[in-house]
Amino acid sequence: MYRMLAFGLVLAAALVTAGCATHGHKEDVGMLIGGVMGGVLGSQVGSGRGRTLATAAGAVVGGAVGASVGRSMDELDRMKMSATLETTRTGVASEWQNPDTGYYYRMEPTRTYETAEGPCREYTMDAEIGGRTEQVYGTACRQPDGSWQIIN
Repeated sequence: MYRMLAFGLVLAAALVTAGCATHGHKEDVGMLIGGVMGGVLGSQVGSGRGRTLATAAGAVVGGAVGASVGRSMDELDRMKMSATLETTRTGVASEWQNPDTGYYYRMEPTRTYETAEGPCREYTMDAEIGGRTEQVYGTACRQPDGSWQIIN
């Protein structure tokens, strides 16, 4: 019961903060989204106290990965990400290398679905930053103005 309540609170906080992704600090949003996703994945491991520890560890590791990727993305990378969400078919990857930072990204929309507000797309993104590759999973939805907003 406690675990479900805690998970619900963390998820709600992530969604509220992620809603500010276009106006907030990209590192903070990446850290929060990564932390939630890491916590969710960690909660699937073990049982009892081991599951609690795995959830906490997953949240910490996921937060660090998300912050690293969020910190590295600049305006060009966000434009490439939006273009991929807008024009690339599900299951087809888009790749780019930022000429200013040298960082490499590979993004693949994995699922597209409609909501009452408009289309949403799940995706995976591999980001090679400083010789390390990090993988991020997320969902973004098209806003009425045509922009894409990360929702988790």
